[in-house]
Amino acid sequence: MPNQNWWTAPTESENGRLILVTGRKDIRKFRDNPRFSIRVEITWPYDGDPAGMPDLPTSTLMDQVQEALQATFDADPVAVLTGIFTGDDQRDWIFYTLSTHIFGRKINETLAPFPLLPIKIYTENDPAWQQYDEMAQAEINID
Repeated sequence: MPNQNWWTAPTESENGRLILVTGRKDIRKFRDNPRFSIRVEITWPYDGDPAGMPDLPTSTLMDQVQEALQATFDADPVAVLTGIFTGDDQRDWIFYTLSTHIFGRKINETLAPFPLLPIKIYTENDPAWQQYDEMAQAEINID
């Protein structure tokens, strides 16, 4: 993600495998809006290489899905992508949204042109953005 609004840092999974963490910096307008209090995690498990990273076809499809999701939420900002974790045989996209109902509808519309994807979606209330703050520690550790 070659953009000054994002940072990337390596970290390790609990079993010692590499995970690349990419975090968004320009989140203030979303974070300051108390309606963006729901954290959504989309997880895509895959059969990784020995290092736990996706192969090229999987990575390419993931990038296409991510671009489509970002375009959807850039056009209709009911959610913001705040973090991406890749490694240890899975990719996680982290969003904060103001409505799980609208978010779900937008996800279904966005992913309709793609083949059926092996994703799982988890939501939780996180009005203080605690999980974002924990992820942002990875950026601090690379400075």
